[in-house]
Amino acid sequence: MNSYVTGAAIRGLREKKKLTQEQLAKRLCVSGKTVSKWETGRGLPDIALLEPLANALGVSVPELLSGEIVENRNRSANMLRARFYVCPVCGNVIHAAGEAAVSCCGVTLPPLEAEEEDDEHRISVQVVEDEYYVTLDHPMSKSHYISFLTAVSDQGLQLVKLYPESGCEARFKMSRVRRICAFCNRHGLFTAEV
Repeated sequence: MNSYVTGAAIRGLREKKKLTQEQLAKRLCVSGKTVSKWETGRGLPDIALLEPLANALGVSVPELLSGEIVENRNRSANMLRARFYVCPVCGNVIHAAGEAAVSCCGVTLPPLEAEEEDDEHRISVQVVEDEYYVTLDHPMSKSHYISFLTAVSDQGLQLVKLYPESGCEARFKMSRVRRICAFCNRHGLFTAEV
């Protein structure tokens, strides 16, 4: 993470929770002057206080550190609003049903922006009995490969993790699938409607 918690974030969250500086200070076993110093930028909370501070303010530690509060606007649980996050350090693939504050290996991850398939990332979908057989004619070398394929429906998703020097193919149950996505480690996320 490239920033520490800001005074403006602490003050905004405190006011949103309708807490006074004294009330927040009491929950954290610090003085009201200490909270005032944090909010005016004349001091920073100790790292040991980050988790209790986040809990008192009703947010996660990554939200507190980023200063960006994630509100769940996805109340209908529409899986078609799914977001994918990929860690550039370890390659971990993380899925969220809506907006989220996600970090892995100490890095705050932005959601992947899906693009329409192009000539180099053409997603081929064939129906085989009750499944979609998905392939891509794409390099699968150690430095350039498709990392995962996924089928997204309004009920959930099916994800197949792929590895360099393996085949670029997957099978997905057809049930209510609306789109297929492929993630290229060099060019990002591509999607095709089914």
